[in-house]
Amino acid sequence: MASGQQHDRATCWLALPYGLVWWPWLGPVGALTSGLAFLIGGLWLSPDLDTNSRPYQRWGPLRWLWWPYRKFLRHRSLLSHTPVLGSAVRLIYVGGLIAGLAWLLNPWGAPHPQAMLQRLEQCWQQQRGLSLALLIGVEASAWLHLIQDGDPLPRLPRVLKRRQRRRHTLKW
Repeated sequence: MASGQQHDRATCWLALPYGLVWWPWLGPVGALTSGLAFLIGGLWLSPDLDTNSRPYQRWGPLRWLWWPYRKFLRHRSLLSHTPVLGSAVRLIYVGGLIAGLAWLLNPWGAPHPQAMLQRLEQCWQQQRGLSLALLIGVEASAWLHLIQDGDPLPRLPRVLKRRQRRRHTLKW
């Protein structure tokens, strides 16, 4: 299992080459978008946000926003360390935080969450390639993290572990 410093170093070293891979299809804007998504995914939206890790500390005074996420998810659980699902959970969590903040600040001029969702849908329709590069960049950085940890598969939930143990004890 890699240390936080090793995760950070690999993310920083691979962000540029990862972004350049997208250049032939999406040009310089796509390369920049995917490279930054990879960097942000690895440094701020890491699978290790469920612990008191470097990515958690990077949120600075806003790290308290991750407190519910840390309390409800066990480290290396299915919802934090599963390929695709882990990144989706973190992105949905951030989206929920942004929508909640917009809802609270709506009386003072912030856009309504519904308007934000419509704008997001519009971006998806008009800039599908860039949107995919962004999402895949976040996911690629999560894969890098999981591979560095030694196995891209998370721990089994406790309930499934108990069932698995019972099966093994019944066979003997």
